[in-house]
Amino acid sequence: MKIFLAQQNYHIGNFEANTAKILAAIENAKKQDGDLIVFSELAICGYPPRDFLEFNDFIEQSLVSLNKIRDAADTIGVLVGCPSRNPKAEGKNLFNSAFLLYEQHIKGIVHKSLLPNYDIFDEYRYFESAYEWNVLEFKGKKLAVTICEDIWNLGNDPLYRICPMDELIKQQPDIMINLSASPFDYVHADGRKGIVKQNVLKYQLPMVYCNAVGSQTEIVFDGGSLVMNANGGLVDEMPYFKESLTSVNWNEDGAFLEKVVRPADNVPLLDDLVPEQFEAGRNIEMIYEALLLGIKDYFSKMGFKKAIVASSGGIDSAVVLTLACHALGAENVSALLLPSQFSTGHSVSDAEQLSKNLNNHYDIIPIKDVFGSFETALKPVFKDLPFNIAEENLQSRIRGAMVMALSNKFGYILLNTSNKSELATGYGTLYGDMAGGLGVLGDLYKQQVYALARYINRDREIIPDSIINKAPSAELRHDQKDSDSLPEYDILDPILYQYIERRQGPKEIIAMGSNAALVARILKLVNTNEYKRNQFCPIIRVSPKAFGIGRRVPIVGKYLS
Repeated sequence: MKIFLAQQNYHIGNFEANTAKILAAIENAKKQDGDLIVFSELAICGYPPRDFLEFNDFIEQSLVSLNKIRDAADTIGVLVGCPSRNPKAEGKNLFNSAFLLYEQHIKGIVHKSLLPNYDIFDEYRYFESAYEWNVLEFKGKKLAVTICEDIWNLGNDPLYRICPMDELIKQQPDIMINLSASPFDYVHADGRKGIVKQNVLKYQLPMVYCNAVGSQTEIVFDGGSLVMNANGGLVDEMPYFKESLTSVNWNEDGAFLEKVVRPADNVPLLDDLVPEQFEAGRNIEMIYEALLLGIKDYFSKMGFKKAIVASSGGIDSAVVLTLACHALGAENVSALLLPSQFSTGHSVSDAEQLSKNLNNHYDIIPIKDVFGSFETALKPVFKDLPFNIAEENLQSRIRGAMVMALSNKFGYILLNTSNKSELATGYGTLYGDMAGGLGVLGDLYKQQVYALARYINRDREIIPDSIINKAPSAELRHDQKDSDSLPEYDILDPILYQYIERRQGPKEIIAMGSNAALVARILKLVNTNEYKRNQFCPIIRVSPKAFGIGRRVPIVGKYLS
C-alpha cells in the first residue's frame, strides 16, 4: 500500500484555499498511484478555529468542502480532518473528526477522544468526546486512526479514563495513523519522535503521523511529520516549518520499504522535557525558523505587505528588524530611528549600519523638539517636580505615536520589539514601546535574544557586533542602563524561567540558591504587571509557557507578597 502524507499550511476559515490545496495534493498522489493520502487535524477548516466553530455557516462550509474532497476520492483513499455534527441530543454539538473517504463515499468517521484543555488548547469548549472506538477498514487492512491525542498521552493520565488506542488495539489493527495539529515550542520539538516511538513499541504497530505546518497568529505548527516501523525504526521524517508531500510503501508483513530506516531518538515524555535549568541557546535554529514562519504567515494570511520597526540601535530592535527582512524581504521593511537628547551617537550609527547591512529603507526623526514641546505644555501642571518615570515614558509614547503615524500613512504593520524579560517585569511603556501588531520576541528572554543575534551572525556580521556587545539601555535618561532597574539578565532570566515555564513558587526557587529578597522582588514585578501584558499584542509562541492565551492568571489578584 502506497501511503502519502500531506504536510500543509492551512488558513483558518479560508475554505476555498484550503480545499484547493487538499485537492491538489490528492491529484498529485493519484498521479503517483497512491492508495491512501493522510492530512492533518481539522485540515479543511484550519486549526484552531476557536469560536468560529460556534457559527453554523462555518460548519456548513466545512461540510461543503468535505463533499468536494469526497468527490475527488475516487481511486484513492483520503483521511482528512473536519468538524462534524453530534447527532445526539446530549453533549456538545460538534466532534473533532477524521473522515475516511474512498470511491466517492464516506467510508468511516473517527472522533477525537482526548480533548486538550490546557495551555493554548480549549477544545472541550467546543467538542464532545468520542463515545465509541472502531478501526477503519481499507483495502483489507484495519486502520487505527487517532487525532493527535495518543501522541502526547499514552493512557497514563488519570484525567483520561479511556485512551483510544487501548480500545482500538483490541480490534487487532494493522497500523496506527495519527492526524495531528501539534504546535511548536523549543522543548516539544525534542519529544515528538520519542513519544511516537513509545506508542509504536507499546502497541507493536507501525505509525503514520501527519502534523500541520504554518502559523496561526501566535501558534506555530512546525510539521516534522513522520513514519515509524513497529520496532521503533524511523522510516521517514518530513521537513520542519515547510509544506511537503511524501510517500511510503507499506508491505504485506507490516513493514515500510524503500526509505532509509534509522533509529529514532530516545526522548522522554513531554512532561519531563522542560529543562530544570534555563538554557538560552536551546534549539535556537528552530526558534529562528519558527519566528520567520510566524512573521511570514501573519502577514500573508492577514493580507499585509509591509512592516515597520522602531530601530533604536539596541539588541531587541536589531533582531526584530533582521527577522522581518529575512521573512518579508528587505524591500518590504522600513526602520524608523527616533533619537532623543539621551540617545548616544553610537546608537544612531549602529542602527544605520544595521539597515545598511540589511539593505532596508530607514528614516531618522529626532524627537528632542517634540519632547520639549510636551515638557512646555505640561509645565503648568508638573511645575518644578523632578524628572522621573513620567518624562521617561513620555519619550516612549512620542516614539510610539511617531511610528504609528507612519504605519497609518503608509500601510505598515508595526512589529513590536519587547522581549519576555521586559514583559514579565513590566519594563515597558503602555502605548509606547509596547505598541505593535505582532510581538516577535515576546516569548524570548533577553539572553535568548542575544543567542538569536549570534545565530543570525553565524556566517557574517549582519547585526553589528557593537550592538551585541554594549550594555542594554532604554536611553530615556542620561547614562541609563537596564541594570539600573532590573537585575542582570543572567540572574533575572533563570528566575523568571523557573516561575513562568516551570511554575515553581518562591520557596522552590529560593531552595535552588536564589536570594530570597531578590526572588520576592522579581515575582512581585511579574504579578503586578499582568495588566500591562493583558493589553499587549499577540506574541509568537516558541516556549512551553508563553504570555497570552496559554497563560491565564488574574489581573487583580494577590498570590505573592
